[in-house]
Amino acid sequence: MCELFAVSAGEKVRVTGLLKEFFSHSLEHSNGWGIAVYDGGTQNVEREPVRASLSTYLKNRLEGGFEVSCMMAHIRKATIGDVEYRNTHPFVKRDVSGRSWTLMHNGTIFESGVLSPYLHHQNGNTDSERILLYLVDRINENLEDELNSFDVNERFQVAEDVVRILSPGNKLNLVFSDGEYLYIHKNAAGTLYIREEKGEAYFSTRPLGKGSWNEVPQNQLLIYKNGMRIYIGEKHNGTYVENEEQIRMLYLGYSGL
Repeated sequence: MCELFAVSAGEKVRVTGLLKEFFSHSLEHSNGWGIAVYDGGTQNVEREPVRASLSTYLKNRLEGGFEVSCMMAHIRKATIGDVEYRNTHPFVKRDVSGRSWTLMHNGTIFESGVLSPYLHHQNGNTDSERILLYLVDRINENLEDELNSFDVNERFQVAEDVVRILSPGNKLNLVFSDGEYLYIHKNAAGTLYIREEKGEAYFSTRPLGKGSWNEVPQNQLLIYKNGMRIYIGEKHNGTYVENEEQIRMLYLGYSGL
């Protein structure tokens, strides 16, 4: 699978040490790395389809230091989709209002009819990109139906509906952002952790550094802004439990065997 890291804070915080530890896990997740940093309303996305520990570019970026108020990071272990730039997280898509949505995924989609149409419209061939395309299409439908009346609470409801629909039968650990809010979701036990302290919230597939880490609440969409949790969705029943035979059959299908 993959690993996720994210931070939301009221003020800029230095995360260089946490990122170095996070990217050191690329020995196990060697098929690409990516980051998305938000600063003053602007977004900067960087990614490479190479192992993070072998990237000269990433090494230089880390040596320069990271001070951020909101960011996401990803290391990939390819399951579905070739190891190439177009399949490297994060994935970015604008909705019809011009808002940019950025998504990173740790998991696998085994079954979902609502994602199948995007096989013919995506740039790459990952299930993760299809999640974003579906999310943005749902946002666009509401924007077009409600024109200027589509407010932030309805945006939250669409995101919550998407994770509720996609969770059953699939591993759906996500961090994504609309450029204003950070959205967090997990539906598998022991696969995403949170550390909260003094207006800062950190998320990671595995606990990093010092401090007290707890599991992210399962099967609920969480939304953060400036280090504060501002929304928690209703709990759904789409818990994912790993099935080795299901995974094996999926891989065989994609390999053409």
